[in-house]
Amino acid sequence: MSASTVECTARPRRSRTRSRAVSARPALALSTLKPHQFDLRPACASLICPDCRTWVPITGLQTKKPKVVPHDTAPTSKTPAAPCRLGSNRLVTIDVTVRTWEERLEDGNSQTIHRRSTTVLRKPKITPAPAVSQIAAQKQAPADDEHGDGRPMWLLREMKWASTARSVRDCDTRRAQLPDGDAPLSAPLVPLKTLHPERRAS
Repeated sequence: MSASTVECTARPRRSRTRSRAVSARPALALSTLKPHQFDLRPACASLICPDCRTWVPITGLQTKKPKVVPHDTAPTSKTPAAPCRLGSNRLVTIDVTVRTWEERLEDGNSQTIHRRSTTVLRKPKITPAPAVSQIAAQKQAPADDEHGDGRPMWLLREMKWASTARSVRDCDTRRAQLPDGDAPLSAPLVPLKTLHPERRAS
């Protein structure tokens, strides 16, 4: 048999924890986390590391000592990724069943979907009422056509009255004049003799 016909296959190896090191910190209980902060599905068992806020796989989920795998902190624009020494190799206490976790996750999603955004009602801007002195100043202020000449308001009023005084006098004179032979019709004449009505004979 030639070497070209031999099928190359990898020898199956027993799956085990990547590192046998265990953190000295107390075990992290899943009940202390919120339902959206961990995943108990066997294909993607993971959680958010409380120390670096990074999603980290949980290894050995079916064993007696599941733990968080060694991982790096999430890099930011200011700091590069670095090993998370506090959260790596920390034991995990699986004190939540998959069924309970799914129910809590569905309840949280349903509450979030039906939650309505609150409409913000802005208060209208209220203009403060002017003081009594300001109202008096506005009443005494000259009109728009009186502005711009710098003369006092009383002088302007006198000048306006002088310009209309002649036409007012002419109107009063014409109103006082009556046509010849006519009497005013504003009221009936007042009798000068006492009237004594006579009784009708029966």
